[in-house]
Amino acid sequence: MKVKRFFARTMAEALKQVSEQMGPDAVILSNRRVDGGIEIVTALDYDENMARQRLGDQAQEATNGSRLAEMQADQQRRLEDELGRSRERIREVREKRAAQGAGYAGTSFSAVQESLGAGFDEPEPLVQAPRQAYSGELAQMRAEIRSLKNLMQGRKPEPEVPATSAVQQRLAERLQEFGLGSDLAGSISRRHKAGRLEDGWKQSLKMLCTGVRTSRLEWLDQGGVFALVGPTGSGKTTTIGKLAARYVLSHGADSVALVTTDRYRVAAHEQLFVFGRILNVPVRVVDESHSLDDILDELSGRHLVLIDTAGLTSADKGYQEQLAELARSHHNIKTHLVVSATSQPRIMKSVWHCYKMANLAGCVMTKVDEALTLGESLGFVMETGLSVAYYTDGQKIPEDLHHAEAVPLVRLAVERLKILQKQQAVAEGA
Repeated sequence: MKVKRFFARTMAEALKQVSEQMGPDAVILSNRRVDGGIEIVTALDYDENMARQRLGDQAQEATNGSRLAEMQADQQRRLEDELGRSRERIREVREKRAAQGAGYAGTSFSAVQESLGAGFDEPEPLVQAPRQAYSGELAQMRAEIRSLKNLMQGRKPEPEVPATSAVQQRLAERLQEFGLGSDLAGSISRRHKAGRLEDGWKQSLKMLCTGVRTSRLEWLDQGGVFALVGPTGSGKTTTIGKLAARYVLSHGADSVALVTTDRYRVAAHEQLFVFGRILNVPVRVVDESHSLDDILDELSGRHLVLIDTAGLTSADKGYQEQLAELARSHHNIKTHLVVSATSQPRIMKSVWHCYKMANLAGCVMTKVDEALTLGESLGFVMETGLSVAYYTDGQKIPEDLHHAEAVPLVRLAVERLKILQKQQAVAEGA
């Protein structure tokens, strides 16, 4: 959307300018009388939704399209006025700098040497300080003008990107190859101020180990009620089977129970019942006759209760109902998000936004063995702050379930990167 303001002595002249410069498709946002004539604010490709987004919270005051257009025009006037003031400030600084340069030019170099003493081969340092000060002020005002122009054109202001050295750039590229997103990789690489690339790589891996949170206690020892949520196919039911099998092998079947809230799909809980029969562990189903709290009350004597849930999205009918069941329970349910390491980072974040209303206590990484790189998963948990409880790397029950620790996870990710690089080298040499 392009917005522009026109001035003329009469309305006819103003409309003629609009027609010549904006064309017949221009929309008039506002017109008013000003000193010396008429002011018209026009727009091309006017979009009411875009205008509301640009105005932000102020748009709530607009009760109709006409009022919205007036507010858009007022914003345009304020931006243009601010732009004019910034340009005037730049002009003043330039004139001041020119005057300083002229004043210095009248002083001979011999006079400067006599007043300060010998030992200066160049007179430049005497004028460098004010010149740098003015250059800095000009740069700041130029950035201000660019920001104002972006606002006037409907674009977001460009973020200031700190300058990076060649080593920092190469380090950021390696971190992205590791699987981290560009923003996180750039942030980590910029903390490496100086030194060799390998030193920066080791420092970055240490930062990853510090940034990845993990659970200190295992659920099997800690006990309690744990629920796994996540999309269909992420591995919730299989992970619950691995946890239950490991618990039975260590503590027996008498103090563990399984619960499913998935009553939305036909035969959805059959796999959980298979695990229950094999392990001789009771399985309860939440339905219209048995609420989640009723079942948990019945199982209150069990040391460990694992809850499986339906893989619903926000568009599904039972999505809100299922999450509300977990959130309003009077039992202390520790809900964990199950995230597949093979998912794209954007999908991981989308799933997190979908389920974070369930008061997530942490997450479980699955399908680690199927992912090319693990940096995506590590970057996800760093950005969301979720604590990793377990990760799985295969279908074997319960061997392929591992209690998560930051250092082994990062080490595993490095090994996965080395394997990928070797495969790429072989492919390029073939």
